[in-house]
Amino acid sequence: MSESAGAPAAVLNARIIETLGRDIASGVLAPGDRLTLEGLQQEFGVSRTVVRDCMRILESMNLVYSKRRVGIVVQKPEVWNVFDPRVIKWRLAGPGRAEQFRTLTELRVGVEPVAAAAAARNAAPDERARLVELAEALRRLGEAGDLDAFLQTDVEFHTLLLRASGNDMFASLQDVVAEVLAGRTHQGLMPPHPTEEGLRGHLLVAEAVAAGDGSAALAHMTNLLEEVRQAVVG
Repeated sequence: MSESAGAPAAVLNARIIETLGRDIASGVLAPGDRLTLEGLQQEFGVSRTVVRDCMRILESMNLVYSKRRVGIVVQKPEVWNVFDPRVIKWRLAGPGRAEQFRTLTELRVGVEPVAAAAAARNAAPDERARLVELAEALRRLGEAGDLDAFLQTDVEFHTLLLRASGNDMFASLQDVVAEVLAGRTHQGLMPPHPTEEGLRGHLLVAEAVAAGDGSAALAHMTNLLEEVRQAVVG
């Protein structure tokens, strides 16, 4: 195979990283398996430079490491960068999906209620108003069964909530939460119409934040995520 008929380097990189990342996350490439630059060049029909660039990215996720006279070695899951959104996406698409949803939902339960309470204290007026607008939009989209638009709005809702908390550690998790929300939809785990409990829960959280009621925001977000946990984990 030639180098994809002059395809841009970014496209080639993305294809190689996606393929190898999925294979590692799913166990097709097991810990300790060895790869070589030459073998990857032949497999993907790309230059040595492209392969090196891709390996650097996978190394940054701790999915592989390079060792002289050994080659490129697949790492154990214990050392993976599990907060990298790409790693989360690949794990959610693999055989360990249920366990990944469980651990990520537990992370959300530990973080988002506290973030909601902080947002009730710290959010700017326009952020408070926007949260209510988004919660109302989620009801409309959910009742209409427009899951693609619902997902986009849900991601914006939870991203804004984390940012409005005023805690940069919480805000740094926005891509993680977005990937979890996307994974639930893309893996077919969302009902055709979101539950009434979920729709009402988003609005209760938004209204509590808008009113500056931290205790209510924490309680409502806890209840909302419990509904998510029951739906995803069981």
